[in-house]
Amino acid sequence: MRIKDFDLERYFARWEFNVRYLLCASDIEGMKMADLLRLADEETLKRWEELSLGYTESLGHPLLRREIAGMYEGTSPDEVLVFCGAQEAIFAFVNVAVGPADHVIVTWPGYQSLYEVARATGADVTLLPLEAARGFELEVEALRRAMRPNTRLLVINFPHNPTGAVLRPETLEAVLALAEEANAFVLSDEVYRLLELEGATPPAAVERSRRAISLGVMSKVYGLAGLRVGWLVARDRELLARCAAYKDYLSICTSAPSEILALMALRRRSQLLERSREILRDNLTRLDRFFHDWAGTFEWVRPRAGSVGFPRILRGMSSDELARELVESEGVLILPGSVFGDTDNHFRIGFGRTNLPEALAGLERFATRRLG
Repeated sequence: MRIKDFDLERYFARWEFNVRYLLCASDIEGMKMADLLRLADEETLKRWEELSLGYTESLGHPLLRREIAGMYEGTSPDEVLVFCGAQEAIFAFVNVAVGPADHVIVTWPGYQSLYEVARATGADVTLLPLEAARGFELEVEALRRAMRPNTRLLVINFPHNPTGAVLRPETLEAVLALAEEANAFVLSDEVYRLLELEGATPPAAVERSRRAISLGVMSKVYGLAGLRVGWLVARDRELLARCAAYKDYLSICTSAPSEILALMALRRRSQLLERSREILRDNLTRLDRFFHDWAGTFEWVRPRAGSVGFPRILRGMSSDELARELVESEGVLILPGSVFGDTDNHFRIGFGRTNLPEALAGLERFATRRLG
């Protein structure tokens, strides 16, 4: 297999640990180990203290799979497969689901592996743009027009990275109906699900269709990216078994400590969710104020879920120039839209970190000096 470099990860590899402020991170502030252990129930704490550092079950720890299944209405532990992060889950599923004769449609802009892995299998990939003028919402008719007789996979990502858009329940039903008509799968990247900033949490795709596969991870919602634990939930058990067989060529199994820590966290997920939502609420208020004050210089489509937004610079410089000069002068890193292939001067801001006030102050100093 030959695959294009992952532009976002190469960008972070250069900058992430060499700047003062990361104003484009996609996750929530990392939780401290001591804080998580203090939340552990008696059973998981005992398992942690007696943990043997050997190989683990390739499908994932049975208790962890049971806990994950409990988060999706009507699913069982046998319909859950645990991976080393969402990235491995995407890689395994897409390689199992499609190949050179197939057509894949992927919402865009988005996480590069959601479409680049499909391209590497030889599949023909169509990127389905989400327009700022529509609030980055998915347009069902555009999706319908993009479909072909050989369309075998629809990839959707809501709550959306990098825009923070959400998928209306009726839109999800329409997408699933199109997939059913085409005998196609729907891979639903739901790594920000439960971080809705307004309104109720919509249903997971796997809860609504046997053609749907829901993707989740500990990184985004729970502030536990270092665990590297993700999962797929699918009602098609034969498909999941093929993914498990493919995983044998990747990680084989997940880290034993990570699985127990993930189990601890999910059993106390309401506390972790409240921590994440509090960080997001406070930071989003600050961002709303900033973009209100700088209307005319920046355009802000307010995120409706998750921990990222996709503003646009309207004058003075390109988003690439903004990113370069901002990190050089203030040590503040943003993610230019060009990393996603965007050419309309958008850039990604992350608001899940507790030092956002300091990072935003750096952006404001720069804007006053260069754009005021």
